[in-house]
Amino acid sequence: MSAENQSQVWPTFKRLWPYVLPYKMAFIAAIIAMMVYGGVDAAMIYLVKPLIDSGLADGNASTFKWAPLVVVGLFMIRGLGNFVSTYCMAWVSQHVIRSMRQAVFEKYLKLPVTYFDSRSSGDLISKITYDTEQVSRASTNALISMVRDGFTVIGLLFIMFYESWQLSAIFFLVGPVVAWVITIVSRRFRKISKNIQAAMGGVTSASEQMLKGHRNVLAFGGQEVESARFDKVNNHTRQQNMKLAAAQAISQPAIQIIGSIALAVVLFAASFPSVLDSLTPGSFVAIIGAMMGLMTPVKHLTRVNAEFQRGIAAASSVFEVLDEAEAVDNGSVELKRVKGEVRFDNVTFRYNEESDPVLKQIDLAIPAGQTLALVGRSGSGKSTLSSLLPRFYDIASGTITIDGQDIRDVTLASLRNQIAMVSQQVILFNDTIANNIAYACDEAVTREQIEAAAEAAHVMDFVKDMPDGLDTLVGEDGVLLSGGQRQRIAIARALLRDAPILILDEATSALDTESERAIQAALETLQQGRTCLVIAHRLSTIENADQIVVMDKGAIVEKGDHNDLMNHGGIYAQLQQLQASD
Repeated sequence: MSAENQSQVWPTFKRLWPYVLPYKMAFIAAIIAMMVYGGVDAAMIYLVKPLIDSGLADGNASTFKWAPLVVVGLFMIRGLGNFVSTYCMAWVSQHVIRSMRQAVFEKYLKLPVTYFDSRSSGDLISKITYDTEQVSRASTNALISMVRDGFTVIGLLFIMFYESWQLSAIFFLVGPVVAWVITIVSRRFRKISKNIQAAMGGVTSASEQMLKGHRNVLAFGGQEVESARFDKVNNHTRQQNMKLAAAQAISQPAIQIIGSIALAVVLFAASFPSVLDSLTPGSFVAIIGAMMGLMTPVKHLTRVNAEFQRGIAAASSVFEVLDEAEAVDNGSVELKRVKGEVRFDNVTFRYNEESDPVLKQIDLAIPAGQTLALVGRSGSGKSTLSSLLPRFYDIASGTITIDGQDIRDVTLASLRNQIAMVSQQVILFNDTIANNIAYACDEAVTREQIEAAAEAAHVMDFVKDMPDGLDTLVGEDGVLLSGGQRQRIAIARALLRDAPILILDEATSALDTESERAIQAALETLQQGRTCLVIAHRLSTIENADQIVVMDKGAIVEKGDHNDLMNHGGIYAQLQQLQASD
C-alpha cells in the first residue's frame, strides 16, 4: 500500500476505533474465530501430505482410518469459527453504525444554519443512511473476508516455507507485482466510491424534491421534467457503479494470471533433480496445493477490496461532517427570564465574506413589552433581521443586546429559551396535535396547559370535530391539516412556551379572512406584556404596533408609528394604498 493510501486509510481506522472500543471483547472473539477458520483451511491442505506419504507411499492403512475423524473435526471447528466470527462482527458492526448515525444526527443539531443553507437535504440524509451503511458493509463482509482469508494465506505460506523455502522464495518473486496491482486498484476503488456517494446523494435529493413537491408536479404537469431529472442522476449512479464493477472485474483475473505465472515457474524449477530429491511426494503435493490454494483467498481479498475501499471512503465522508465547525457558542452568561428590551446598534450582516451586506448599519430599539413591526418589499432584509436575534446567523459588525446584555456573551440555549417564534413556514412533526403544541417543552407541562394554549389559539375550533381530538396525528409536516390549521398550532406552541420575546414572521399569511380575525385576537393576547418583533405582509395587522420600521435593500428607510408614516407619505403610505386598492 502506498504512502498516499496509508495517509488516507490509517487516520480513518484510528477514527473508527473509538466506536469499536466499547465492544472490543466481541471484536476480539470475532478475530480469534477468523484466525481459527483461516488456520483450518490451511490445515486441510496440509492433511494431504500424510495421506500421500504414509497412506499411499508406505501403505499404512491406519492413516485412512483416522483421517475421516480429523476431516469431520476440522469442519466442525471451521463451522464454529464461521458462526462466531460472522455473528460477533455483525453485532459489533450494527452497534458501530448506530453510534455513528447518532453522532452525525446530533452533529446536524449543532451545526450553524449557514451549513444547511448551502447543502441539499438529500445529500445530508444520504450521509446518515447510505454512507453509514457502506461503513457497515466494510466492517462486516469486507473485514471478515480480509482477516479470514488473510490468516488462510499466512497458514498456506507457512506450509510452503516449511516444506521447501527455495520453491516458496521463487513464488514470492511476484509478490511486489501483486502488491503494486492491489495498490493501483485500491486507489481506483476509493475514487469511484466517493463518486458513488455523491451520486447517491443526488438520487436522494431528486427523490425528496419530487415527493415534497408532488402536488405541484401534478398541478403543473411536471412529470416528464421530474422523470428526466431523476433519470439523469439515476444513470450517473449506474455509470459509477459500472466503473467500480469494471475495475473489480479486471483486477481479479490480472492477479490470478500473475499468480499462475509464478506457479508455472515453481513447477519448472521442481523439474531439476536437486529439487526433486529433497521433496517427498506428499511434500510436493502439499506445496503445489498451498500455492494453488492461495489463488482463492487472494481472489477474495481483491474482490472485497472494492467493498473495503468503499467503506473507507464512506467513513471519511462521515468524519468530514463530524469535523465541521459547530455553531459558535462561546457565551458563558445564562439568561434567566428577561424583561425583553432589545437593541440593534449599528448592525451589519453578510452571509459570507465575499457577498455584499444584506443588512447595513441597522439601529433599532424595542423597549420591553412593546411591538416593533418590520415592513418592506420582498428581499428587503426583514426575515434576515429577525434571524439575527436568536443567533441563527452571527453579525459582521455592531451589537445586539437583550436587557443590555450582548447576545454573543450568552449561551445559545438560554438565549433561544427567551424567544418564541411563529413563522410563515410552519414545521410540524409526524405526531399528535398535543405533542406538536408541547414540542420541546419540559415534562412539567400539563394537559390542561396544552388545552388552554389550544383554546387561546383557536385550535379547538377544528380539533373538536376530529375523532381523536388533540391526540389526532397530523401526518408528516402536518400534511393532513390545512395551512390555517397548521398556523394555529404554531401559535399555540408559542403561547405554551410563554417566552418574554416573540418573533412573528408573517404569522397570519396562511390564514383565510375568518381564521385571521380569530387568530389576530389570539395574537393580541399573546403579545401582551411581551417584546414583539413582527414581520408583516398584511399591513392591516400591524397598524397598532408601537413602532413600524420600513426596510429597503437592507437599510431602514422609514421609522415611526402608523399615523406618522401615513402623514409622511413615503413607502409605507404607498404600500398601504396598494393593499387598500387590492
